[in-house]
Amino acid sequence: MLKITEIETVRLDNMPNLIWVNVKTDQGLIGLGETFFGAAAVEAHIHEYIADYLLGQNALEIERHSHRMTGYVGRGGSGAEMRAMSAVDIALWDLLGQYSNQPLYQVLGGASRDRIRVYNTCAGYNYVRKPAAQVTANFGLNPSSATGPYEDLEGFLNEAGELAQSLLDMGINGMKIWPFDFAAEASGGTYISKQQLKTAILPFEKIRAAVGDKMEIMCELHSLWNVPTAKLICNALEDFDLTWIEDPVRMDHLGNVGKITASSKTPIAVGELLGGRGQFRDLIEKSDLGLVIMDIVWGGGLTEARKVAAYCDFHSLPFSGHDCTGPVALAASTHMAMHAPNIFVQEVVRAFYYDWYQELVTNLPPIDNGYISAPEGSGLGMALNPDVYKRQDLRVRTSKLGE
Repeated sequence: MLKITEIETVRLDNMPNLIWVNVKTDQGLIGLGETFFGAAAVEAHIHEYIADYLLGQNALEIERHSHRMTGYVGRGGSGAEMRAMSAVDIALWDLLGQYSNQPLYQVLGGASRDRIRVYNTCAGYNYVRKPAAQVTANFGLNPSSATGPYEDLEGFLNEAGELAQSLLDMGINGMKIWPFDFAAEASGGTYISKQQLKTAILPFEKIRAAVGDKMEIMCELHSLWNVPTAKLICNALEDFDLTWIEDPVRMDHLGNVGKITASSKTPIAVGELLGGRGQFRDLIEKSDLGLVIMDIVWGGGLTEARKVAAYCDFHSLPFSGHDCTGPVALAASTHMAMHAPNIFVQEVVRAFYYDWYQELVTNLPPIDNGYISAPEGSGLGMALNPDVYKRQDLRVRTSKLGE
């Protein structure tokens, strides 16, 4: 038995959307988890609900805990309760790996590969740093304060061809951009003018003019559009031979996704906003998808991710983990990519990876010439950097067995 004795949450005021959880045990092992958005609400749920159940339990009984942590009546979606459960679930898998002295992909069922190709989501260093979440006002665009060469959101908006060549020079042959958001905010997602459409399409034209078909391009629509306007945008993008178009419509009506997939010649990728295998089942059955994306720190942790990936495999669908949030999400997704056979690419954000991710954890999955692999070591292969606990903006809350 590996008894859980303490649950600790860690937040930083300078990164108000991120929260980490350390699950501590009587044998000195500490499992690390993470989630993103609504950090204060997640913290409250962990300490006021999950801790009451989990403290004193055997950390190795992950499947039972996953079922219990979803609540008495069960919870779907990717709200604060599901995100809290996801973070704790990842920490429990990290503990299992450490306890077994095996990397996490091994305890998930073994490896299907030893590395996987990456694509770059073209965010900048301060993208979605404020609690305002996914809006253009929170793009973090301030090139004068850039801490390195990878202010990629500014890059795709203004110098998309040069950005594409920069990525190819690193061995990365896939990039995801989102130049339509400004138009969606102007109309509430109900209308895009011809001029707005031309403006949004310009980065795609620049990429193809600069590097031709050497670069795979993905377009993110952030679930901002209604069905007819999303169809119009998808049709306008057909000439650019995109690898996929992502999240064209809201995820609260999964049948609408099917309307887009039925009308689009470009593959449609969705899923990161969903939580739990039930929602993914409905999505897969109602839509002819090109790719299922799951954010493992939002959608139920690794316990649910294994099941979703397997269900996708049953339907001959590729599966991929989301990373535009934090270093633990990237590590968990990379271990899943090493394990699950139906994964063909892993998302990374090089502005995050080569900057603030390095400051927060002791180790990262190594990236080499466009490929990522699991970090060395047991479990996730990483822990929070001790320097995090020296920061002035630190917030720590603990729940302990017997207190």
